[in-house]
Amino acid sequence: MVMIHDPSVAVRRRHLPLAGSAKGRGALSEDSMSDDVTLFGKLKSKLIESKQKWAEDGRLLTGKAAARADRLPPGQRLVETWPVLDLGIQPEIPTHAWRLFVDGEVEQPTTFRWGEFTDLPKTRLRTDIHCVTAWSRYDNAWEGVSARDLLALVRPKPEARHVIFHSYDTYTTNVPLKDFAAEDVLLAWSWNGEPLSREHGGPLRVVIPRLYFWKSAKWLKRIEFSLHDKPGFWEVRGYHNYGDPWREQRYDEEV
Repeated sequence: MVMIHDPSVAVRRRHLPLAGSAKGRGALSEDSMSDDVTLFGKLKSKLIESKQKWAEDGRLLTGKAAARADRLPPGQRLVETWPVLDLGIQPEIPTHAWRLFVDGEVEQPTTFRWGEFTDLPKTRLRTDIHCVTAWSRYDNAWEGVSARDLLALVRPKPEARHVIFHSYDTYTTNVPLKDFAAEDVLLAWSWNGEPLSREHGGPLRVVIPRLYFWKSAKWLKRIEFSLHDKPGFWEVRGYHNYGDPWREQRYDEEV
C-alpha cells in the first residue's frame, strides 16, 4: 500500500514487489526495483464523502431495468467526451518501471514487464462505457490483451471464483471470475488509436463493458485470483458489489 503523509504534493515511491509474489515471467531483480513511480494530486475526501451520500440517498436511481438489447441502460445519458473521474491521485508510471503482478489462485503466478506484456497477442475491440454517475459513451476503440489470453497463460485453479484488481493508486475493485473471462474483457493500453492517457488509467487499465465502469480499474498493478470475494474501495462505501447497468445496480440494496 502507498502511504501518503502529505497528500497535497506529488509523492515519489520505490516500486516494490508484492509480498509473496512468485517468480515467473519477468521476475523482478534488485536493479529493476529501483525504478520510481510518481503519484500526483491529493485524495478527494469531500468527493468520496459525497459519492457515499449518493449511495445512501439512492441518487440517480430510476427504479427501472432493461434488456441488454437496449444499448443505453436505464438512467444513463449519452456524452461525446470522456469525463475524468478518480480519487484525486493520478500515478505517473513510466513503462520501464511498470509491472503487472498476476497471482493468487493460479497455476502460473506471473510478473510482467511492459515489453513482455505488450508482446502478448493483441486484441482490438469497440465497446461502450457506462459510468455509475449516469453518463455513457458509445464506440470506444480499445487495443490490449484479452482477459481470455491472460487466463490461458496463468491458468486459474478450480477453486478460483473471484478476481480482485489492485491499482497503483491503492484503489481496488472486485468482479466474479466468470465476468472477467467474458469475450469482450480487455486489459487495454490504447484508446481510439492513441496510448491510454494517465488521467484515463494509462499505461494499462481494465475494460469490462458489461459492468459499470468503476469495475474497470485504472492504473492496473495486480490481478489477484481468489476463492473468496473481497469488496473493493467503492463496494465497501455503499456501491453495488456486482454493478450491472441494465439492472441499475448502482448501490448496495442494503444501504
